[in-house]
Amino acid sequence: MSTRPADLHASAPSHPGETPSTGFGTTAFDGIAGASVKPLDAAAGFNVCHVGVVLRALLYVHGVLAVGVLFAATSWAGWLTLFAFGAGSALPAVLMWLLVLCAVKRVLVALPVPLQWAVSIGLGALCGAVGSVLAWLPGTGAVGIPGWLAPVAAGAAMAAMLFQWLRLRAKATLPAATTARLAELQSRIRPHFLFNTLNSALTLVRLDPARAEGVLEDLAELFRVAISDSVESVTLAEEIELARRYLAIEQIRFGSRLRVTWELDPGAGAARVPPLLLQPLVENAVRHGVEPADEGGSIRVRTRVKLGRVLIAITNSMPANRSQPGNGMALRNVRERLRLMHDVAGQFETRLEPDAYRVQIVVPLP
Repeated sequence: MSTRPADLHASAPSHPGETPSTGFGTTAFDGIAGASVKPLDAAAGFNVCHVGVVLRALLYVHGVLAVGVLFAATSWAGWLTLFAFGAGSALPAVLMWLLVLCAVKRVLVALPVPLQWAVSIGLGALCGAVGSVLAWLPGTGAVGIPGWLAPVAAGAAMAAMLFQWLRLRAKATLPAATTARLAELQSRIRPHFLFNTLNSALTLVRLDPARAEGVLEDLAELFRVAISDSVESVTLAEEIELARRYLAIEQIRFGSRLRVTWELDPGAGAARVPPLLLQPLVENAVRHGVEPADEGGSIRVRTRVKLGRVLIAITNSMPANRSQPGNGMALRNVRERLRLMHDVAGQFETRLEPDAYRVQIVVPLP
């Protein structure tokens, strides 16, 4: 049974830039990435379930409606009345169309493209008719043929335009996501990190075999995740565990110079995040906060649930003799993967303070 490094309630600093990491950076192992990356699921690109997609679709439809009723309105009061009535029909229709597509998207993307169009446009026409009925319920007038034809035709037309936008968005997202995942894989294994870890393990084999076994287990788990087929998302709890393993390995090297504090909310562990989201951040903290400082440094990893969202903060002390700023590649990679997964529902911020550097991530709870 292996033991973890004893001094793991420690912390390591982060840094304003992002450079090739101490353990995971662009290396000669780059060839692994080409073999590891598998194509993204088509349904993942056609992401109609994102709150950002819903908001943009609603704004688009209501914008078209606002312009369209200008042709029929004779006054601003008349325009407002027509727009309000049209919105009463458009809002439930658009939401219904998006909800149904969200529920059946994996089935939809498996269909031939012409059939996808037929289903989407037909559903749009049906939702337009239902929205019209809902808008007329408070009134007393009967709906004749023209009253049915307009919302059905408008629903079909809006569905066609939104569906084409979603297809173009998916095509634009898939290459970006593939590139981000490739960069993510290519930025993981750095030879000198492997060299340092194996040297530490060899030393511990003579002095503390059980601890050496724990170090090698942690290293094996990091490599397993690094070269395994990429997945769309993992839980935050899994990411925290991987970050613990990484810092446990670095603890062997830095000893009491590395001080890590964990402040974890148990309710935050279920949040979904891109794989290897936290490891590059804590790695940068070690490289730019602990390594340059003779007295070492501290890292604090904090998670908490607030208003249906999960806040993740990684804060590190800043040494007086700061290391050379990096090129920010890892931070850009983390930000891009977070955007691809959560769109506007995810947030990524960095803040340089007088004696600390902080990275804060916000993701929705499932």
